[in-house]
Amino acid sequence: MASQSRIARIFGAVNIGSFRISAMIAGLTENGEMQVLGSGHRAAQGIKRGYVTDMAAATYAVRDAVERAEKMAGTSVSSVWIGCSGASLTSTIMPVEIEIGGRRIEEEDIEHLLVSARESLNPDGRMVLHAQPACYFLDGADGVANPKGLHAERLGVDVHVMFAEGAPMRNVTEAVQNAHLEVDGIVATPLAAGYACLTGEERDLGVALVELGGEVTNVAVYAGGMLVGLKSIPRGAGDITDSIASAFGIRRFQAERLKCVSGSAIASPTDHREMIPVAGPGEEGSASDARGADDRGRIPRAELISVVTGELDLLMRDVGRALESMGFTGGKSTPRQVVLTGGGAELAGLADYTQSVLGTPVRIGRPPQLRGLPEAHSVPGFATLAGLVLYAAEDPVDIRSVGSRFTDTTRMSGLGLVRHVWTAMKDYF
Repeated sequence: MASQSRIARIFGAVNIGSFRISAMIAGLTENGEMQVLGSGHRAAQGIKRGYVTDMAAATYAVRDAVERAEKMAGTSVSSVWIGCSGASLTSTIMPVEIEIGGRRIEEEDIEHLLVSARESLNPDGRMVLHAQPACYFLDGADGVANPKGLHAERLGVDVHVMFAEGAPMRNVTEAVQNAHLEVDGIVATPLAAGYACLTGEERDLGVALVELGGEVTNVAVYAGGMLVGLKSIPRGAGDITDSIASAFGIRRFQAERLKCVSGSAIASPTDHREMIPVAGPGEEGSASDARGADDRGRIPRAELISVVTGELDLLMRDVGRALESMGFTGGKSTPRQVVLTGGGAELAGLADYTQSVLGTPVRIGRPPQLRGLPEAHSVPGFATLAGLVLYAAEDPVDIRSVGSRFTDTTRMSGLGLVRHVWTAMKDYF
């Protein structure tokens, strides 16, 4: 029997959602295989639509989720990558060009270009979460993966920049740091979910990734191998749960169970004849007052599905508008694929329902088959968590970390430095 490859690096990840907070510890083996060592989750506390609303509660939930993962892994982590979602996320593509003059492109030219792109960043008071070079273009050719060694008059790059509101991101960071963990980086969940659910060919041909969270739905569009658009909708699967609880006058946990066990996005002719119990085992007496229930605490499944589809109609209307605003739908082109992921994507019949509403092929996105990943975490609700460790292992280039030897600056020394310091002191004091 062959011995297992030794773990070369260990990564910790925490996905902070409005419904659950989940953690994963994974190791990258010497042969490049990602192996899950431990994972855990718990109900979210102190988080509302991606924002921290109670620092102490959020910190406790993060610490608890990480400790569960550490117990399973048999090891601890001191730092983690954070997955964060919220209605504050925005995305843009920033093209930048420099003159080459027809000569061969060298590594220094590429670095010069990326530094120029970094100097062009204009966050306008917001936090830059990501600033990643997506693909290069030169003269009349675009979609160039590596321009080194080619000749060109002009060299350019499309940089994908993702912004977030600064204060909410600092709150998320502080909640993790208060749990005695260092933060390796904050990753927008649409990026992490893309690493887990999408193939390279899908990202190149064009695909929309709809991440259905508890209270936020992120709609991301990929084309030419990169994320080219992002819209956040402050509505999610939790709103369906709340509508069920309100419609039948029951507790939220009962509504969540009804949605997961008996709910569906597609109605069937037999739904009106099927009666489903509101209460679970051991709760028989707690559902007698449910609105519309019979004397045995049961409601027609058709009524439940009517509530579910009513909320889905509102959500998918917003998703359709987001896709249209990003140029994904409409026109005469062949319909491109939509991938649904996130906890809300586990609802029965959702792919068929979405396909009928949007008029485009739809599939459910799940985490990749990582070695050691528990079956309970191989569902769409944990795709982003798996994507976080994959993102951490790849650690893609960010233009903010590129060297600055090509920036238009002057290095001062001697008397010039003294004069600069003296001028600064007069200005501030």
